[in-house]
Amino acid sequence: MKRTHHCNELRPEHAGRTVTLVGWVHSRRDLGGVIFIDLRDREGRTQTVFDPSALSAEVFERASRLRSESVIEITGRVRVRPPGTENPKIATGQIEVLAQSLTVLNEAEVLPFPVDDPEIASKVNEELRLQYRYLDLRRPEMARHLRLRARVASATRAFFEEQGFIEVETPILFKSTPEGAREFLVPNRREPGTFYALPQSPQQFKQILMVAGVERYYQLARCFRDEDQRADRQLEFTQIDVEMSFIEREDLYAVIEGLLQRIWKVALNLDIPTPFPRLKFQEAMNRFGTDKPDTRFGLELVDFTEEFRGSAFKVFSGAVAAGGVVKALNAKGLAGVTQGQIETMTDYAKSFGAKGLAYIKVEGGEWKSPIVKFFSDAEKAALQSKLGIEEGDLILFAADQWLTACEILGRIRLYCAELLRAAGQLTFEPNRFDFLWVVDFPLLSFDKEQNRWYSSHHPFTAPVAEDIPLLKSDPKKVRGQHYDLVVNGVELGGGSIRIHQPEVQKLVFEEVLQIPPDVVKARFGYMLEAFKYGAPPHGGIALGFDRLVAILCGTPSIRDVIAFPKTAKGVCLMTQSPAPADPKQLRELHLEIKAPKKPSGGKTD
Repeated sequence: MKRTHHCNELRPEHAGRTVTLVGWVHSRRDLGGVIFIDLRDREGRTQTVFDPSALSAEVFERASRLRSESVIEITGRVRVRPPGTENPKIATGQIEVLAQSLTVLNEAEVLPFPVDDPEIASKVNEELRLQYRYLDLRRPEMARHLRLRARVASATRAFFEEQGFIEVETPILFKSTPEGAREFLVPNRREPGTFYALPQSPQQFKQILMVAGVERYYQLARCFRDEDQRADRQLEFTQIDVEMSFIEREDLYAVIEGLLQRIWKVALNLDIPTPFPRLKFQEAMNRFGTDKPDTRFGLELVDFTEEFRGSAFKVFSGAVAAGGVVKALNAKGLAGVTQGQIETMTDYAKSFGAKGLAYIKVEGGEWKSPIVKFFSDAEKAALQSKLGIEEGDLILFAADQWLTACEILGRIRLYCAELLRAAGQLTFEPNRFDFLWVVDFPLLSFDKEQNRWYSSHHPFTAPVAEDIPLLKSDPKKVRGQHYDLVVNGVELGGGSIRIHQPEVQKLVFEEVLQIPPDVVKARFGYMLEAFKYGAPPHGGIALGFDRLVAILCGTPSIRDVIAFPKTAKGVCLMTQSPAPADPKQLRELHLEIKAPKKPSGGKTD
């Protein structure tokens, strides 16, 4: 093969040249005895023309039988297209290649779905696309995703190199540390009964690299978590992993903001403003009902705890008496919601433990709701004043403990935004990206079932210095030096300043998290040992690389930006994995399978 040009290269100035192109048959059209074949390679498309008056009967016959996606080589002469036949949709649309010879390198069978029509291809069942992923990746849209992902990876490496970071590859075979997400275990053939674990993140290794004096580390790290799948979650994923020594939070913010400026410029040619706003966790929850708020629209939560403390409506006053709060949200313009949509919102409330959902529809100059009769004039005036109630509004309430009430309205807020967008009442500017840092999270959360505290982020997160004395006396008031990076309601990543003092780390493990000393030593003894030999103050962050690329590509699913993703059930449909292991392999690993067998009827024993 003597390819002279790729399929996105030829222009009018190449007219008259003899060229050789190779690629896939994107489409074939027979117009009045002349065959037009759009030839495609990874760079783009070129129209080629097979004129029977200029070809042998054998070559023309071969061209007339070609199926889509067959691999071919064409040699021909470049000519400018006749006036009125240009195609402005492709870069080579002003020229065509008059074919002189054709070599069929590999003929394709009938495709399970078309790849040349983006409208049809986008409607193909995703499972079928994943089964034939190699065909799906030929679609220009998917090819663009992979190329953009590669550009973002290159830009990331270039940026960190310029900033003096060292890229270090940390081990994939690690040890089990079951304090975090569920892990994948790997049996060790050499010592029966022992296992490696695939890393959930390089967290412990990158902290030890700081002890080792690396000071500035980064890695595009592969991570593994045996969790249920979602549109933004896969069993294996990539993160931009960063750790720095001798820093405070603002130092890390500046570096990551610089990285994202570079990435957005390279990927979208957009200049994003910095510094990003900082929003404290409590304010984020109070205003938006979530710690990853989408700040492109309002619909903010408003507190009415004091106004309803003595209310005749016992649901509200009872919640306040029990130490809870009353919050409301004005979904402006949504008074006309259907009963089904109200039921969906009610289900969201119930999913957080609420018994139901209180609401008011403002229609025909009236406040329509069975709860309004319990409100005093002062309570109604407060609602009117603080919510700016107008005709057509829908007022939604949550009365519960603070966090639960915030989360209920936070989820309903997002649903209301979906309804408003669908109705054309809420629009966003194209390429609008609202970045912010959410900071000052509580260091600890309480598990009522286990009657103990657990880390809100992870057990290596440093408490705010002035809160360290509260670790024993009042853990719920301890703030962590944890930060999340959010854009348009999506958490891009999170990190923290770490505990670098071995005595503080031991205190958190044993006395606050109540992990027995022998378990601490078995799981984290090497870290505590390393910290005895001069651990510098340090901190870091991990950004979800797949999620970041999906945002840049404008797709809601990270499966669209991963070459070979798993399904929602964690299955690779192309290779049909996971699959049973060979009995010989199991014997070598000293493993015996005791999973229930499925009889031919499909029911489990």
